[in-house]
Amino acid sequence: MLEKVDLTKNISKEEYKKKMPELEAKLGRLQRECKAMGIPVLIVFEGFGAAGKGLQISHLIQSMDPRGFEVHPVKNETEEERMHPFMWRFWTKTPAWGRIAIFDGSWYRKVLIDRFEKRTKTKELQAAFHSINSFEQQLAEDGDLIIKLFLDIDKKEQKKRFDKLAKNKETAWRVSQGDRERNARYEEYAAMMEDMLFETDTEYAPWTIIEAMDRRFATVKIYTAVIKAMADHIERVKQQKDERAQTPEDSAGNEIREIAGEADAQMKELQVSILSKADLSLNYSREEYREKLEKLQKKMEKLHGELYRRRIPVVLGFEGWDAGGKGGAIKRLTEKMDPRGYVVNPTASPNDIEKAHHYLWRFWRAMPKDGHVAIFDRTWYGRVMVERIEGFCTTEEWKRAYREINDMEKDLYDAGAIVIKFWMHIDKDEQERRFKERQENPEKQWKITDEDWRNREKWNLYEDAVNEMLMRTSTDYAPWVVVEGNSKYYARVKVLKTVTDAIEKRLKEE
Repeated sequence: MLEKVDLTKNISKEEYKKKMPELEAKLGRLQRECKAMGIPVLIVFEGFGAAGKGLQISHLIQSMDPRGFEVHPVKNETEEERMHPFMWRFWTKTPAWGRIAIFDGSWYRKVLIDRFEKRTKTKELQAAFHSINSFEQQLAEDGDLIIKLFLDIDKKEQKKRFDKLAKNKETAWRVSQGDRERNARYEEYAAMMEDMLFETDTEYAPWTIIEAMDRRFATVKIYTAVIKAMADHIERVKQQKDERAQTPEDSAGNEIREIAGEADAQMKELQVSILSKADLSLNYSREEYREKLEKLQKKMEKLHGELYRRRIPVVLGFEGWDAGGKGGAIKRLTEKMDPRGYVVNPTASPNDIEKAHHYLWRFWRAMPKDGHVAIFDRTWYGRVMVERIEGFCTTEEWKRAYREINDMEKDLYDAGAIVIKFWMHIDKDEQERRFKERQENPEKQWKITDEDWRNREKWNLYEDAVNEMLMRTSTDYAPWVVVEGNSKYYARVKVLKTVTDAIEKRLKEE
């Protein structure tokens, strides 16, 4: 790709002065339009060192309202960032609806500079490319506009610019030994650039090559590329809204929908229910429970220390029926753990800030650093359960969520995390008994709401959704464990044993 780029392109000073006022005015209008329509925009600047990324970002933002954007310079990872999956620091910087995030360097560092310096191993490359493409696809499908700009200069021009910067004591700090090394091995690094462009040039997040030998030409092309991408995206969003508003009914369409509905119902009858296989009669006596609990909690206490010492992160997700025993299981699991080494994240309905981001954003922010444990009392699986059933997201959104969730959990696993998800399972009669017990106990009345009773009316819908969720998202790297929970004693012991067994297995593999 890069060998076909014509780096001789340039623009005169007069032509530049003629074009820029109009481009600047258009960019300002488009920023306001994106804000009004709630469109998040990510603008990524990548390319060769000394190609002018910082200068071009400075030019670009002159035409924007500074209240609507944020620039993120991406350098070496901090200690905190190194202790998380590599996409964590970028997920946490994704813009809210209507805002613009500009990246000077980006998530591509892992497959460029880090690869060149051998911090990213060859065997890790494909996983890194997959994580990057998945990240961009998830944001794009959620409505974000991703504009990726690659600034290209040749080896001779790069060295010339490095030498000029190095001669000035005020700019010499900008030229590192790594910059010099990449210039000396320009062809090798350029091949890595080619590889990156090939692997990540997608329909939902395409690359635009910027010929950056002439800085005026580069500025005009960057403005033009950003303006075109914004205008095209705004037009697509408007068109999609118009199409949704019209949606004319026709007899053929109704007939097809009826056929699809009948086929869906027949498929549900033919599918095997995972939940139906759970033996809810499993039980422990009080004495058995106390004996097993004490033994497992002592083991968990010791293993928690080993997790910290060996810097192994753990992610535990708890889902289940209302009154299924999530809180009780979490309490017994953490009772002997060092409170400085774990966090329990209760997941409620998203607030306004969380709603203004991709639904996975708030969960990425809560992921543990190496050696720590993150426990989620309800999780990202709300997307394919309550949001699906209550209509809080579209059919298209919850259907693609299975892939998005699997990809996120794979990122956690690839970063060294132990990932386990628990479905706390009880039957409908046991749930009703627990609901009534809560209502009659003043100390537990806060646990029961009218919404809990309403959800019982949709038991069958939730059961179908749970079975599909378990089938589509139980993987070898992030398995689902169905916990037979009619007996609280049995459920608590099974959770503890599952977690300690998984940790012991990992420690033996280390």
